[in-house]
Amino acid sequence: MDRRTGTSLARLGLTGEDAATTLRGLGWWATDGPAPGCEEIMWALARSPDQSLALRAVERLAQTAPWPAIDRALRTDRGLRGRLLATLGSSTALGDHLVGHPDRWPLLADTAERGDPPPDLARRTANLLRAVGADPAAPPPGTAGGARASLTGAEAVAALRTAYRDELLGLASADLAAVGDPGLPVMEVDDVAAQLADLAEAALSASLAVAAAELDPPEELRLAIIGLGKCGGRELNYVSDVDVVFVAEPGGELTQAATKLASRVMRIAGEACFEVDANLRPEGRQGALVRTLEGHVAYYKRWAKTWEFQALLKARPIAGDREHGAAYVEALSPMVWQASTRDDFVTDVQAMRARVIENIPSEQRERELKLGRGGLRDVEFAVQLLQLVHGRGDDSLHSGNTLVALAALSESGYVGRDDGANLAASYRFLRLLEHRLQLQKLRRTHLLPAADDTDGLRWLARAARIRPDGRRDVVGVLVDEWQRNARRVTRLHEKLFYRPLLSAVSRLAADGADAVLSPEAAKARMKALGWASPEGALGHLRALTGGVSRAASIQRALLPVLLDSLSRSPDPDRGLLAYRRVSEALADTPWYLRLLRDEGAVAQRLMTLLGTSALVPDLLARAPEVLRMLATSSGVQSPELTRDPAEVSMALRTTVARQSTPEAAVASARSYRRHEMLRIACADLLGLLPVDAVCTALNSVNEAVLAATLDAVLRAESERPAVLSVIGMGRLGGGESSYGSDADVMFVCSPAEGVDDHTAVRWATRVVERVRRLLGSPSPDPALPVDADLRPEGRSGPMVRTLASYREYYARWGEVWEAQALLRARPIAGDRTLGREFTALVDPIRYPADGVSAASVSEIRRIKARVDAERLPRGADRTTHTKLGLGGLADVEWTVQLLQLQHAGDVPELRTPSTLHGLHEAAEAGLISAGDAAELEEGWRTATAARNAIMLVKGKPGDQLPRSGRELAAVAVALGYPAGGDPGEFLDDYKRVTRRARAVVERVFYGWSED
Repeated sequence: MDRRTGTSLARLGLTGEDAATTLRGLGWWATDGPAPGCEEIMWALARSPDQSLALRAVERLAQTAPWPAIDRALRTDRGLRGRLLATLGSSTALGDHLVGHPDRWPLLADTAERGDPPPDLARRTANLLRAVGADPAAPPPGTAGGARASLTGAEAVAALRTAYRDELLGLASADLAAVGDPGLPVMEVDDVAAQLADLAEAALSASLAVAAAELDPPEELRLAIIGLGKCGGRELNYVSDVDVVFVAEPGGELTQAATKLASRVMRIAGEACFEVDANLRPEGRQGALVRTLEGHVAYYKRWAKTWEFQALLKARPIAGDREHGAAYVEALSPMVWQASTRDDFVTDVQAMRARVIENIPSEQRERELKLGRGGLRDVEFAVQLLQLVHGRGDDSLHSGNTLVALAALSESGYVGRDDGANLAASYRFLRLLEHRLQLQKLRRTHLLPAADDTDGLRWLARAARIRPDGRRDVVGVLVDEWQRNARRVTRLHEKLFYRPLLSAVSRLAADGADAVLSPEAAKARMKALGWASPEGALGHLRALTGGVSRAASIQRALLPVLLDSLSRSPDPDRGLLAYRRVSEALADTPWYLRLLRDEGAVAQRLMTLLGTSALVPDLLARAPEVLRMLATSSGVQSPELTRDPAEVSMALRTTVARQSTPEAAVASARSYRRHEMLRIACADLLGLLPVDAVCTALNSVNEAVLAATLDAVLRAESERPAVLSVIGMGRLGGGESSYGSDADVMFVCSPAEGVDDHTAVRWATRVVERVRRLLGSPSPDPALPVDADLRPEGRSGPMVRTLASYREYYARWGEVWEAQALLRARPIAGDRTLGREFTALVDPIRYPADGVSAASVSEIRRIKARVDAERLPRGADRTTHTKLGLGGLADVEWTVQLLQLQHAGDVPELRTPSTLHGLHEAAEAGLISAGDAAELEEGWRTATAARNAIMLVKGKPGDQLPRSGRELAAVAVALGYPAGGDPGEFLDDYKRVTRRARAVVERVFYGWSED
């Protein structure tokens, strides 16, 4: 091949000696350019999405008998050139069909020149009925005297398959014509989808005619096929399951015959044309394939769920007895438009939204045209939900077609005109890409080529009539357009529901492009979107967006997105109220709204937090700077949310030390603690910290606040007649504080040289009382109650003792439960040397060299049983009480502590205040099996996390899990369960874990045998 020929062919998108040889063999190429009369053929070939694929198909077609006629027509018929070469370069499957049936080539000729009418349902049905030998003039199959095929079995299937592909070839070539020749008419994607639905109807009619010929059903049997899904909405894809429901009359003995007929129709259509899916019928796959109309009505009145009524939005008769099918639609339609009044409507809608992308592999989510974010399902779901909400009182919305319904929503004022038009344009673009992808091999797919598949993306761009724009090649334009439309769908999906609501409540006149909802329609929409109190929610929106201030303007722009995120949270009502309060509290914070506007991740995360937690908004108003930590950088969470506890402790103590008075120091410490509690809560709710890390972080803050406060009070003392040490007890000593934990402590002092014990204790007590008062006094910042009730003699005993006093008490009056309490004792503040001396004093008591006696073990078990019986609140459920319930915190902690009392004298590794560390060491020492230790650890983590979640959700401490409702749903979400899911799944998991932990407790702590 000479250079000039190679250059000319490359300009046409063809390379290689084979292309030149093929073109010369066809007579289309001369020495250095197109042969006379073939210039237009070559340009049509150049416009084909895949020129090499098209040329190979032409080469195969040239080996068939009709080729001379095809060749002559190509030189003169502009329509044939555009259709044929575009089709052969777009679809290997249709190219194979044409090569296998070359006499079908006139199907691609110019329809106008042939004088044939455009294809319609009646014409296509007649063509397919004739293909199987049925009389198109006879009554429809499925009715009395209905048409029956003369072909049956494999012969009928083969004939129907060929006829169906013929019709598909003609339709696809018309669809692709403008790809091959920009001067040919462009077929809108709506029309293509409608004709594909007509073709499916025709195929089902032909399948029914074949089935009737094979099975010879009783003459009185009437069978209607109801189309659902895309076929029902007349918006079918090139390759798609056809969703149907079968309705037959009469019932009784003829039901079996109707079921056999319906089954055979599904099999014939499935082998010849497309899969027929009847799983949307009542009870799904487990339900009867065929029911009478009365049976359908009874089911939908008593048992149907919201999604089943949503599916019925698109129901229409598509084959069989049309009169009977119309009766089905007429009977069920009123129920569809009452679905939004059902008690479970909101729950079901939220669950349906949550399931949209759950089954997509993560690596494919960014390429999914249908189910991915900003995909086709987002548009369809939004339109269907608005139809269900507003269609109850507006018959104009009763359409099964997405684009028709969207236009009606815009026309009736439920969707802004511009929003509706933009959403429709994006939907058409995405459907066009979907059609082209499916045409390539006639396979069901919604997946775009991968980013590194340049050839695949180039082919798709050309098949979709995308052209380079001077700055970008076709691949660049395709990717940009797809991403732009996906973003627009996402943005409009959020605006669609809520922007009209803002216009409804705003004191300003609505933009002419905005929808204007009546108060009743606005309330109905809010209720359907998850708000239990629509009127209250609209009041919050009115307060946030009213007026002409800059803040109100920003809120009007922000709220459509924020409300969409809030609606997916466990408690949208509380979340919206919290957002209003936070916004009002931060009205004078200049960067607050700007941050939400400019950082989408911050806004989305804030809505998740506010719609889940009552604690977060309480803390946020006085610690707004934490919001900045919710931002991400390149998809990586800000490390500020998960700071090292040691670093936090050091920073807190340094900050507090700068204050000049104890009061200022404590105010600073408590403010810092508020900030850190909020930071930890945000990280916890966003799933960034495991439960033991949450406890460690909270514990570190509490220790630092205690230490800093004590230091501040001591600095203010002119004389120090003693040194003082704070001993952490309980969960504080164990490093396991929760959000609602008090600071359990004991105080020990040591007199200075020359100072008597009485003077030292009196001074130390005054210091301690001042510390407790400062940390517990009323303040906008959370208090840290200091609880010293675990000291010797409890509340009746002195607040502070000397080392000698502690030694004497434990030697003379100490009981086993006090030795058990000392297992958590750990110096946390004050004089370090004194703290170490206290530890040395109590070590022999809590870690007895010979363990504890059998009598002491019995006493511990008796005390535990009494605590469980007496302290469990009245009406509490022992299976879900996180502290005193079965397998809860007390069960696990007492079990570990008993092992420590028994064995820590011999096993130094057991000498730790931490429950989990002690449990691990007990397993290492062989005191408990690894399996039992794992069950106890999971029980402890689960109960601790649940206890924390209760505090996060309610904003106040609690140990009892909610039994049901939004609080239970919020606790489940706070623990990482999906929003919109069944919170009963969390309860089942909790009970399973704690039940297993309790079984270990009964064996190890109580010594009960499994028998």
